[in-house]
Amino acid sequence: MINEDIRSYFPVLNQEVNGQPLVYLDSAATTQKPIQVLEAVKRYYEYENSNVHRGVHTLGNRATDSYEGAREKVRKFINAKSTEEIIFTRGTTESLNMIAASYGRENVGEGDEIVITYMEHHSNLIPWQQLAKEKNATLKYVELNPDGTLSMDTVKEAITDRTKIVAMSSASNVLGTINPIKEITAVAHSHGAVMVVDGAQGVPHFKTDVQDLDCDFLAFSGHKMCGPTGIGVLYGKKEHLENMTPISFGGEMISTVDLYESTWADLPWKFEGGTPNIAGAIGLGAAIDFLEEIGMDRIVEHERRLTQYAFEQMAKIEGISIYGPTDPAKRSGLITFNLEGVHPHDLATALDMEGIAVRAGHHCAQPLMRWLSCAATARASFYIYNNEEDIDRLVEGLRNAKEYFADVNE
Repeated sequence: MINEDIRSYFPVLNQEVNGQPLVYLDSAATTQKPIQVLEAVKRYYEYENSNVHRGVHTLGNRATDSYEGAREKVRKFINAKSTEEIIFTRGTTESLNMIAASYGRENVGEGDEIVITYMEHHSNLIPWQQLAKEKNATLKYVELNPDGTLSMDTVKEAITDRTKIVAMSSASNVLGTINPIKEITAVAHSHGAVMVVDGAQGVPHFKTDVQDLDCDFLAFSGHKMCGPTGIGVLYGKKEHLENMTPISFGGEMISTVDLYESTWADLPWKFEGGTPNIAGAIGLGAAIDFLEEIGMDRIVEHERRLTQYAFEQMAKIEGISIYGPTDPAKRSGLITFNLEGVHPHDLATALDMEGIAVRAGHHCAQPLMRWLSCAATARASFYIYNNEEDIDRLVEGLRNAKEYFADVNE
């Protein structure tokens, strides 16, 4: 179990919303930031502020050391072989678009296949949709089991020798489903395809070892793991990145520039044109330090315990529908649900009036909403600073909302 003292590191939690103590249950959208991250970003701007790589003065060297030091922290955190395989981006969305626009454009042709699932976030759907249109390739969807999990038999049926790219989330932002990425990667590789992993909902919540998974690419965002917004990571195997063409051109990413030709810098810098988000990378490095001090195994155990408790308590509410696998061991720390007779947006508004923050809508997963046969859902997502008292407040808020809307609708 994670110690309650961890909550004290998050200043934003120490406030009231609409006259009630804040209960933040929207970490799948973005996590709160601990003091350690806030101070790291502040320290950079107060003590090190300078551009990286380009200068020889003291502040420039400090900034470069901190920025590249953050890259090494990311490498260790996901167990990449080299910092050459770690590209800083604006977030998961940009990382996935880079893969599609560079590797995809260069390696997918007419009649080839790209395989994804119905549970993908739009960021891991639209880039492949557009690539398939451009190349006249086939975009294939792996069918889901009724509980929102994947069957390996279905995966094996979907991936063929025509498949060039398999792109799947390590954990669903709606269903919470944790996918068997290592096994899927092995199937993809057996057909000569590359494996792209959307790790936005996985990397912050459980240990992700890219060498063990053997995935070809991994994308994730800092702001979903206690880091700043506007910073993300693209991991790619070195052999792929070396053969890919940059898609953003300008300063820093070049080796030489002549009037009519240019050559690119070495990895990883050839993909980081312009001034990068230096403070964001440093903040992400501080977030990694914070999470590793807690321990990813403890985070898994904490979220699993909270999810189990939430399932048990929410299931007692008449008229509630909960989506995704019921086994907490098969899902990350979130619960997506609907309450009969109450629109998710109305429900989220009612909960907010009691100081409880949840997400409502289609969660950037409209194909999955259609698969679930609903227009929208509400979602409560948990992280290291949540506890059982937060769950109790949520359940009480749901009961109050159910009673209120029942009276209104009479």
